[in-house]
Amino acid sequence: MSITNSDIMEQLTSAGRQIEHASFDVVDQEAGSHDYTSGQWPVVRRMIHATADFEFNGLAHFHPEAIEAGIKALKNGKPVIADVEMICVGLSKPRLAHFSINTHQFISDEDVIEKAKHESTTRAVQAMRKAAKQGLLDGAIVAIGNAPTALLEIIRLIEEENYQPGLIIGMPVGFVSAAESKESLSQLKKIPWIITHGRKGGTTLVVSAIHALLAQAIGNK
Repeated sequence: MSITNSDIMEQLTSAGRQIEHASFDVVDQEAGSHDYTSGQWPVVRRMIHATADFEFNGLAHFHPEAIEAGIKALKNGKPVIADVEMICVGLSKPRLAHFSINTHQFISDEDVIEKAKHESTTRAVQAMRKAAKQGLLDGAIVAIGNAPTALLEIIRLIEEENYQPGLIIGMPVGFVSAAESKESLSQLKKIPWIITHGRKGGTTLVVSAIHALLAQAIGNK
């Protein structure tokens, strides 16, 4: 029996599917005009759907190769490296399993905590370094929705140590370095990225973006 897009990506009940489809219709109607491509808009639409915040029509920005890179990483079964556990928990296990994708986060590991204390860094920085040392970064989707220091460390690992993630979804939320870290990522040319400009961000947006990419990957499998 073949697995279809609906089997994996849709709500499990007809009532749930009707509500979700109606919600997406409302987003399409109320969002107004936009300059996103046919691949980018489903990502933005799902972000708006998850937050009821239409400002993401404009705040979301994409590297020109981001959608293609994300779909490629997912279809190739590359891992998702998250800055916090909440992203891993929020992602649909059946959708990830369709491509044999594993998720990883190291923010609460004892060795990460100890190194952060010893080197006077954040746990998020050490978590990204641990992912690098375990050989998980190259080709992976790096998903950051909470910690600006994790995003800054990923940028450093790329520029100074030549790691090559497949896609970076950089959407940390907050008031200290969140906007600045995303601006730094937007200057990166060689690795595709998706960001939200400014202070707004969060794990919900990252999960939404990955689910939107999964829908496109499944549709293109």
